[in-house]
Amino acid sequence: MRIITHPLLLKKMWAVLVLVGAAAASAPLHSHHFDGEKVFRVTPHNEEQVEFLNTLASNMQIDFWNPETVTQVKPEMRVDFRVEADKSSDVESLLEQSGVEYEILIDNLKTVLDAQFDSNIRATGHNYEKYNNWETIAAWTSDIAAQNANLVSRTQIGTTFQGRPMYLLKVGKSGSNKKAIFMDCGFHAREWISPAFCQWFVKEAVSTYGSDTLMTRLLNNLDFYILPVLNIDGYVYTWTNYRMWRKTRSTNSDSSCIGTDPNRNFNAGWCSVGASKRPCDDTYCGSAPESEKETKALADFIRKNLSTIKAYLTIHSYSQMLLFPYSYTYSIPENYAELNTISKAAVQELASLYGTKYTSGAGASTIYPAAGGSDDWAYDQGIKYSFTFELRDTGRYGFALPESQIKPTSEETLKAVKYIANYVLDHLY
Repeated sequence: MRIITHPLLLKKMWAVLVLVGAAAASAPLHSHHFDGEKVFRVTPHNEEQVEFLNTLASNMQIDFWNPETVTQVKPEMRVDFRVEADKSSDVESLLEQSGVEYEILIDNLKTVLDAQFDSNIRATGHNYEKYNNWETIAAWTSDIAAQNANLVSRTQIGTTFQGRPMYLLKVGKSGSNKKAIFMDCGFHAREWISPAFCQWFVKEAVSTYGSDTLMTRLLNNLDFYILPVLNIDGYVYTWTNYRMWRKTRSTNSDSSCIGTDPNRNFNAGWCSVGASKRPCDDTYCGSAPESEKETKALADFIRKNLSTIKAYLTIHSYSQMLLFPYSYTYSIPENYAELNTISKAAVQELASLYGTKYTSGAGASTIYPAAGGSDDWAYDQGIKYSFTFELRDTGRYGFALPESQIKPTSEETLKAVKYIANYVLDHLY
């Protein structure tokens, strides 16, 4: 592998980047259909190659998929990013010249996005094995509660920036002073597999109660609070305008850029690391902790129910990981050994179905440091069992996971969630 050390060559590349960058700066990321866009995976092997990626990212619009920002890139890390069609050959030749190891994960993003819907015939109504838009999910929350009144009730915990109701489902057999587990999906708008799992979980709860011993035990003894989509405005936007949108849709004063990353918006080492203070960035931490109506609604609900909520699960994608605190610091949590043991057992349980391999560990050291996450915040509120799932896959489809994978992904994830819930039930505090 050739490594660039020649200052003239670096200078020449820099000049190319500046030209490419000037063109990129004027082109908006929106209103396009991803035709010809590529997703690259690069593996920088040293600091110089990391620096090269930083240069690349500062000179043209690159959409980082994993990690979520160039600031989190370190040597020997696999880095996935999306490049617009008219820039991809420039990027490819720059990578060639730099000697950075790379492969093309997705050759044409439009093809992969089109193939997400396994059939273009969209059934009307809700379907657990399809991606459902927000209107369909909202109607489903009402129906599932009405049809299973003995197990499910629906409340509204807030409204989004654009005024959409935030529905929360409570799933469990009614009983006195029951403890609860809180689970949310759809923090990041483009992670469609996440809300699909929350819906699947509720379906499984109501359809296997009474026949599945473990599910019956869980619902008799615990309540599950399920927030099917936290970032509803962003999710709607991925259906109507721009499939790769990540943040909320709130406006920012002093900037024309829209949105805040809700998973950088909590008061847990807020904006200290792995988050951006620039409103145009995908990891923008917001103007203050809980500046977003959505994150504030979630935080308020958890604060109000702290005496009963004993576990917090937040579902993201992608990278097949089960993470626990901390992400905003390399310090380890008080019950590190316990969390480590639970997560190892849970990923083993998950793998037992289809052999899907997950990595588990503390956020900062397992994936990368990132401040302001909901899992760290929940843990610091006193919720001892706090976990983040990063669902399938490891990059072959990334955020464009096909619908054919909703069922297997949800089935295996359900096994891990049931394992954790059962552990929590046996270790109430």
